[in-house]
Amino acid sequence: MTDLDPPLRRYLADLVATARDVLGDDLVGAYAAGSVGLGAYQPGRSDVDVALVCADALDLGRRRELVARLRHEALPCPARGLELVVYRRAVARSGTPEPGFEVELNTGARMPFRATWAAADRPAEDGLFWYGLDRSILHQCGYALLGPPAAEAFADLSPADLRRLLTDALRWWLALPTPPGDGPAPGAEDAVLGGCRSLVKVRHGVWLSKVDAGHRLAADGRRADPIGGGAAGLIERSIAARAGGPPPSGPEARTFQRRVLDEISR
Repeated sequence: MTDLDPPLRRYLADLVATARDVLGDDLVGAYAAGSVGLGAYQPGRSDVDVALVCADALDLGRRRELVARLRHEALPCPARGLELVVYRRAVARSGTPEPGFEVELNTGARMPFRATWAAADRPAEDGLFWYGLDRSILHQCGYALLGPPAAEAFADLSPADLRRLLTDALRWWLALPTPPGDGPAPGAEDAVLGGCRSLVKVRHGVWLSKVDAGHRLAADGRRADPIGGGAAGLIERSIAARAGGPPPSGPEARTFQRRVLDEISR
């Protein structure tokens, strides 16, 4: 973990040690996903995404103890927040598109606390697509903190399931309210760049960070691609917004997402 931001490196080491203390030999793997796995972690902006893999199902007592020991108040997270998901080994290796988790924890100084004690408790309106997509990212580029390489611990999705979950994700985003008017809308840059990442995965078969996906789609645009070429300025403004520039407007982001959805759903 020598290439990681030092406070993040210490935090992840403490997280794994705490999880080991709670789960003992049932903890068979721990993996950083998201921006850490994709090499795009930004101190002060990024979340920390971690997946733990356990040998067998966890009883409610150990799930509750794990949440109590890993929540921000007990183990302060140096990032915006921690998004932790625990999977059984069989689920991680199954390639299923279903949530399938044992317990989920969101916690942090700038993240609302949330604990979900079983996959069946996850409200459908909050999105059930996240988990299969996250495990696909873990399969490609998960950062192993403990256990075998992530490509062995997590199976990838089938092409059909990948397209279905990406389509579900885009439709979920499009259903969210957008600020009225054509002024800059905070978060719109992530909507645009998230669409870029989805489209690059479908076209090129690789998960990239949001910024790298924006650059890749812009490169597609230079080869007469109607989406990347027609939205090159929007993509560039979205990339600049992640470094402090003004974000695009909500309507611009939604128009772009619809174009991405049209291609993926075809």
